[in-house]
Amino acid sequence: MSDEKEYKPVTVDKLIPNTFDLGNLATFDPNPLDNEKLKDDSQKEQYLASVTRDNVQLLINQILSLPVKTTTDTHGSSTGQNSTMTLIHLPEPTTPLPREKSIPKAKPPTKWEQFAARKGIKAKAKDGKMVYDEATGEWVPKWGYKGKNKDLDSQWLVEVDDKVKPDEELIDPRTLKRAERKKLIKKNELQHKRNLKNQS
Repeated sequence: MSDEKEYKPVTVDKLIPNTFDLGNLATFDPNPLDNEKLKDDSQKEQYLASVTRDNVQLLINQILSLPVKTTTDTHGSSTGQNSTMTLIHLPEPTTPLPREKSIPKAKPPTKWEQFAARKGIKAKAKDGKMVYDEATGEWVPKWGYKGKNKDLDSQWLVEVDDKVKPDEELIDPRTLKRAERKKLIKKNELQHKRNLKNQS
């Protein structure tokens, strides 16, 4: 006896031809299964495996009949050597598949959106996050890291308001500006939590 495995032929004959959806890598076999073999526990698994193998073979035959493109790529190799890849471009799927997750529900309007709708206030057009800084001659963010709203923080000399009396405690305008920003951030976070609470 030979130790070589016996390979099945790559051609498969079916009484009723399969239909294919190559975009979803699927094949549909309309041929009825043999009930006698399904009832027999000793043959059932082997019979189902044989039918599955034939259908997969038919699907592979269809995929290999599509146009094949070969490319040479160096990015996927850790050694830096060229690796040849064979690509097959699949057609668009023809079978509609159900969504994995349900369609997201529309979010209820926030407190501000409700107020704006009552008063007829329209949203302002967004003019971008960058602004031109004439001092440096560059475009900088309006806020955030190195934002234009932090110009006062980096100045070595700051003008003091004339209304401050000499006997009053002098507050550094840079510290005051930072404190105002932090206060505004806390206020926004608190309002955001209220909005989330109202939505639930």
